[in-house]
Amino acid sequence: MKRNLLISLTLCLSLTVAALGQSGPAPSGVPANAGQGQPVSYASVTQLNGLLSQIEATSKETQGDLVKLRIEKWKTDGNYKRQQLGNVDSIQRNLQGALPEIITQLRNAPEDLPVTFKLYRNLDALYDVLGSVTEGAGAFGSKDDLQTLSNDLSAFEGSRKQLGERIDNLATSKEAEITRLSTALKTAQAAAAEPPKKIVVDDNEPPKKPATPKKKSATKKPAADASKPPTTGTAQQPPAQQQAPTKPQ
Repeated sequence: MKRNLLISLTLCLSLTVAALGQSGPAPSGVPANAGQGQPVSYASVTQLNGLLSQIEATSKETQGDLVKLRIEKWKTDGNYKRQQLGNVDSIQRNLQGALPEIITQLRNAPEDLPVTFKLYRNLDALYDVLGSVTEGAGAFGSKDDLQTLSNDLSAFEGSRKQLGERIDNLATSKEAEITRLSTALKTAQAAAAEPPKKIVVDDNEPPKKPATPKKKSATKKPAADASKPPTTGTAQQPPAQQQAPTKPQ
């Protein structure tokens, strides 16, 4: 179930980031580094380093304990002894080759879900095979072999549980990241689909004449007629006619 969830989250994240990158320049609401992922927190790196150091210490102890086994002295048939010797050889090769390689990959990418899940599967396989050898030691080996291998098995089991919890937390975080990127993608697509506003200029339309300001009409008094004497309150008498001078007798 965890594997299916991991594949689905990884696929969705990849498709979302790819679609976001094809939608053109990101608008102001979309972070420029939306497809590059968020920086790993200090707490996450510290937790991972502690877990990986614990796995490396358990691996070293287990390799030493497997070397001390004397499976050839177990009181059982030869086929079972050969089977357990093959299991021990398989465990040793894994602890010396595959496990260190995965740990190095995870240190370079602390929150890479596929690599984290790869380490979980490797620990799961180691736990199953080492459990078979521990069971054989309990049935046919010494008490000391049983005790040391049981301690190694418990340590691997504890690391596997911690890694499973980390996968759950990372899956939740990646799902939130997918939701954020999907929202940013929809915003970018909506902004790209909106047609730009156009301004249409009609060159054939005649220019409008500027409006002339209206002049105030002033009422003028009619000019006085010079040919007419000014009128007053009293009637004026016409001037007396001058008599012609009499000639001397």
